[in-house]
Amino acid sequence: MSDVYASIQSRIRAAAVASGRPADAVTLVAVSKLQPWDHIAPILAAGQRVFGENRVQEAMGRWSERRAQVELRLIGPLQSNKAHEAVGFFDVIESLDREKLAHVLAGEIQAQGKAPRLFVQVNTGEEPQKAGVVPGQADAFIALCRGLDLPVEGLMCIPPAQGDPAPHFRLLGQIAARNDLAKLSMGMSDDFETAIACGATSVRVGSALFGSRT
Repeated sequence: MSDVYASIQSRIRAAAVASGRPADAVTLVAVSKLQPWDHIAPILAAGQRVFGENRVQEAMGRWSERRAQVELRLIGPLQSNKAHEAVGFFDVIESLDREKLAHVLAGEIQAQGKAPRLFVQVNTGEEPQKAGVVPGQADAFIALCRGLDLPVEGLMCIPPAQGDPAPHFRLLGQIAARNDLAKLSMGMSDDFETAIACGATSVRVGSALFGSRT
């Protein structure tokens, strides 16, 4: 598995250089959600330190004893009633997607005196089954979050499963640029090199790294 990890890191570095950026410009987020520990342990041992989880409770169960070793990112939908735990446990929350959640996070950050970095999730394909603000409302939502003093540092998207993802990645980049946001979390196992070509600063890779989830 360490060979697979080295190969993916090499591909990420090559794609970054091909896009005119430094080789280390793109962060690999290893998507460990639902993976058994014996799949994760070799990747951790190989030096990976940034992991993505979908569920707050699952992440706390898996990582609490190893919390100091890693950066943890919540990449799945966040229910408002889990915001307290999420703010306390995660370094980054990538799925800020609605006004109610923005207000709840602002309150938790104030109460806990701890602020995870935040990404606004944009539903670039405007798919009804997916979370995220639609592109036409993204600027106003980012402004709302800034008005609440939320530390928004970037945008995240999950393009439609069918079709070319590049237009979606470029759209996310345009929204980020006009809102002075430097970070773009986009690209997964099947399309991370395309995402890097479109300006991704982090890519979320699961099945290509760990194999299919059991």
